[in-house]
Amino acid sequence: MNTSLKYRRNIGIMAHIDAGKTTTTERILFYTGITHRMGEVHDGAATMDWMVQEQERGITITSAATTAFWKYNNDEFKINIIDTPGHVDFTVEVERSLRVLDGAIAVFCAVGGVEPQSETVWRQADRYRVPRICFINKMDRSGADFLAVVSQIHEKLAANPVPLQLPIGREESFRGVVDLVDMQAMIWNEESLGVTYEMTDIPDDLLVEAKEWRNRLVESVADADDVILEKYLDNPDSITPEQLSNAIRKATIQMRVVPVLCGAAFKNKGIQRLLDAIVAFLPSPVEVDPVKGINPRNDQEVEREPDVSEPLAALAFKIATDPFVGRLAFLRVYSGRLNAGSNVLNVRTGKKERITRLYQMHANKQNSKDFIEAGDICAAVGFKNIVTGDTLCDEKKPVLLESITFPEPVIGVAIEPKTQKDIDKLGMALNKLAEEDPTFKVKYDEQSGQTLINGMGELHLEILVDRLKREFKVECNQGAPQVAYREAVTGSVEHREVFRKQTGGRGKFADIIVRISPADEGYSGLQFVDEVKGGNIPKEFIPAVEKGFTQAMQNGVIAGFPLENLKVVLLDGSFHSVDSDSLSFEIAAKQAYRKALPKTKPVLLEPVMKVEVVTSEEYMGDVISDLNKRRGHIKNMESKAGGRIISALVPLAEQFGYVTVLRTLTSGRATSTMEFSHYDQVSDDVAGKILENTTGQKESA
Repeated sequence: MNTSLKYRRNIGIMAHIDAGKTTTTERILFYTGITHRMGEVHDGAATMDWMVQEQERGITITSAATTAFWKYNNDEFKINIIDTPGHVDFTVEVERSLRVLDGAIAVFCAVGGVEPQSETVWRQADRYRVPRICFINKMDRSGADFLAVVSQIHEKLAANPVPLQLPIGREESFRGVVDLVDMQAMIWNEESLGVTYEMTDIPDDLLVEAKEWRNRLVESVADADDVILEKYLDNPDSITPEQLSNAIRKATIQMRVVPVLCGAAFKNKGIQRLLDAIVAFLPSPVEVDPVKGINPRNDQEVEREPDVSEPLAALAFKIATDPFVGRLAFLRVYSGRLNAGSNVLNVRTGKKERITRLYQMHANKQNSKDFIEAGDICAAVGFKNIVTGDTLCDEKKPVLLESITFPEPVIGVAIEPKTQKDIDKLGMALNKLAEEDPTFKVKYDEQSGQTLINGMGELHLEILVDRLKREFKVECNQGAPQVAYREAVTGSVEHREVFRKQTGGRGKFADIIVRISPADEGYSGLQFVDEVKGGNIPKEFIPAVEKGFTQAMQNGVIAGFPLENLKVVLLDGSFHSVDSDSLSFEIAAKQAYRKALPKTKPVLLEPVMKVEVVTSEEYMGDVISDLNKRRGHIKNMESKAGGRIISALVPLAEQFGYVTVLRTLTSGRATSTMEFSHYDQVSDDVAGKILENTTGQKESA
């Protein structure tokens, strides 16, 4: 195995639910010789879906990492693969995986095309500037349409898709592809179930179309490569497959084009060419920009090249609990070398951590390693205090890498242990689950005495409660799901708050003048602006004012829900040379918040979901009527593959149990997907009902 970073690929597989990600990964493992039997999702035997809940439901819940090797042009390449979930409730797994990957494969269903979660993961990949290739799967399914999906990728994702293949046959007669780089046909041998294939001339009926698409391919990549541009202008026929491959690689890494391949993973078709494309077109760690970070000692920006000789820099992108080795931290090593048994600095805590063991992961199995070098992904054991997004580095040359941002939970449920002995176990189990999943939040409501767990959706919380029972042996009762409402201010107010307390001896004093208003567009949380002149409030007390407002924002003045955002401008104030301290200013800020906020016309906000329903024409009226009853706002309707797609925005509060209702309305023939869109103001009559319910729940508790 050539250890050069040039021969390494760190890639993720991402897609909408049911596009065939896990099946594609299983075939990759088979063809690379990692497994000798193909695991099937529907049998609950997929290697990467190792959790019991994943095997029972046939869905991916947690991202799983594995390593495979593939020979291409006589060189052997090492491919680190992360299989990510497609369900929107587990979007955190995609987010953190894309943060540390160099390339991605976006899998699309040839029938479903670009679906809602495809758009979400595509935007996440855009945000982290991850080059990708597309694999249009399920070409053997009824209604499969390769070029229609290519067109959707262009229109819905604003991408520049460039087919490298054209399908030969479609639906049940799908038997091969035209390779537009080599201009040859690849026909699979049905006796070997697609494992073997032969290269032949392009069928006559596809020759004209193949030449047209080859021209488009050359046009698309000519901008990225001067050699191709010159030859394209002089004599396009003189371009060799090798020159074209190099140009596709450059254009893909620069994110100018997205190569598109097709196949049918379940029938083993197209996977070898997909593996070739991974190593041929996706970047190695040395071809992506050096990772940037901040030196915590002087706040200067520093870069770390993907080189073993550079100081160590690694990012913890996932924490998992393993029953045998304890807490595993998944790391992407950006620079330097990480040795088992060595000490590293955790920049967030400022403390040294000892790494006792290092592993190369294969789903939930570990292969022990003595060291891991720059450009690789691994799992480490031995940390006392580590959370997702922590930077680990050389203590002599510290660097703080950009952390990972996660969406806030939108739904909550109250849980309580069934027996007394489960009480202690519950707290420990919830802490472990919250460590693993940054979108899972645990809150103890002092007024009602309830433990509230919050997550991204009903399925997310259902899985977590199931894991409490199975993994941690904690039996709990759970209440009805509750929506995670927010509050917001709509007006502006100036307020002066003087806090005085005299109790013999040294007292407390703080005086602040603040202007409170809605935050500027794009801000989330507290936007704090210090405009104090002339040292009227000493600099050391300013952070205490900010801290007071930040903590106060956790409880709004309408019904105690957290504030979505708030702008606080500290205008002026005064202090006492003896009685003033940080705590006094913190308390003054909290009191100012409570007194001033009712004057800012506060309103209640609710999470609104983007809902997409695929139904046949005959049930469309019933589906739309039902969405309207749920305070839904129909955004779009389009026809696709003999059905209708209805896109709507619907408040989450109206969507509990929707799947069951939809099945009843359409005799089980419709499907729906739902993802968080935004928070929106609640109308006065609905807000009144929410406040009644909230007050009633607290009183009954």
